Amino acid sequence: MSHVDLPADRLEALRTKVADLMPAVREDLERLTRIPSVSLDSFDQKHVDDSADAVAELLRAEGLDVEIVREGGRPAVIGHRPAPDGAPTVLLYAHHDVQPPGDEKDWDSKPFEPTERDGRLYGRGAADDKAGVMAHVAALRAHDQQPPVGVTIFVEGEEEVGSDSLATILERHGDKLKADAIVLADSTNWDIGTPALTTTLRGMIRVAVTVRTLSHSVHSGMFGGPVPDALSALVRLLASLHDDAGDVAVQGLSQGEAADLDYPESRLRSESGLLDGVETIGTGSILSRQWTKPSVTTIGIDAPPVDTASNTLVPSARAKVSVRLAPDEDPRAAYDAVKKHLEQHVPWGAQLEVVLDDEGAGFDADAEGPVYDEARAAFADAWGTDPVDIGVGGSIPFVAAFAEKFPDAAILVTGVEDPDTRAHGANESLHLGEFEKVCVAETVLLERLGRMHS
Repeated sequence: MSHVDLPADRLEALRTKVADLMPAVREDLERLTRIPSVSLDSFDQKHVDDSADAVAELLRAEGLDVEIVREGGRPAVIGHRPAPDGAPTVLLYAHHDVQPPGDEKDWDSKPFEPTERDGRLYGRGAADDKAGVMAHVAALRAHDQQPPVGVTIFVEGEEEVGSDSLATILERHGDKLKADAIVLADSTNWDIGTPALTTTLRGMIRVAVTVRTLSHSVHSGMFGGPVPDALSALVRLLASLHDDAGDVAVQGLSQGEAADLDYPESRLRSESGLLDGVETIGTGSILSRQWTKPSVTTIGIDAPPVDTASNTLVPSARAKVSVRLAPDEDPRAAYDAVKKHLEQHVPWGAQLEVVLDDEGAGFDADAEGPVYDEARAAFADAWGTDPVDIGVGGSIPFVAAFAEKFPDAAILVTGVEDPDTRAHGANESLHLGEFEKVCVAETVLLERLGRMHS
């Protein structure tokens, strides 16, 4: 429960200020969204540089001391304004790089030309996470560049490709990023009209699995029968990762129970696009299956394409498997368990190679204490309804990195997204009405944290 007395007239003044600012905030958001700052190596990285420059310009305009740092990866932007005497410092995180647009034919409007339809702004990065950048800027503007707390804004440039240089940035620039509270604006809200704090995130590993049965391909009629092909062996091996109910069959992985929120199967079907007649898999509550239990997904297979396949036994086949982990699971221990399972279940004596492709720790917040109280109060001020604590089934490894680097800071994982955002997919969009509430909430949070220490 909040212990800060925020007068109603002050709250209304902050709400009005944000509302007045929104046209200019949206204009700047659209300008950022037009920069195709895809951080994958196969895309032009000059656009990522341009995006960092644009963010730096926005922060300088709000009176922050700004630098662009690069530690072997993409450019990150750090802006700082010192705290008034006795006030805490708040670190505000977002990222300015984006996912590839995919096939433009899947979009209803050009991915890098922000377009409004039915109260939503469509465009790659319009939500994930350039709206996070602009929520931080809006909060500074709402306080007339004089927030009641110290503010450090850290805008990363390679979150979408794994934040490889984040550890080095935290090591070399950690003194500049140290804060009493950290707002990581890269998550989602529960629904339109219902804000949320993300208190758990699943961890993850990705493994490349290669199966070999032959030194070269051979005629499927001459040798089919006694000789196994690698693709059939791989399919059988991948199938062993789930039991008949669809639960993960790997022994030794942790699992937990999610918060008891109302999430009917009909909502899951609508939000996921699950086809009629297709059953859900696994046991336990839907939210536990999404947030706190492990999941296994085959995300790619190297095999002859159907249209050009010859009538031969395939000698080798490879798959990439994504494993989401319970928030408290050790990724390396999980890799050992998955590898052991694959070794025990590879069929027909096929040769097996398992390579760890990526890993990331989960996050399980102790979401109690005065900073969390004021955050929940700020959400209620902005939305007119209390927030809910949620988990997220996806993995955001940088959250664990911040928690490890700054163990004494209260970490608030917030976001601008909603169930219809479609981040990473075609027609990514931002709900403009909810975005204004996000900006109000962050503005009020800075006010409340300042009054905590006044």
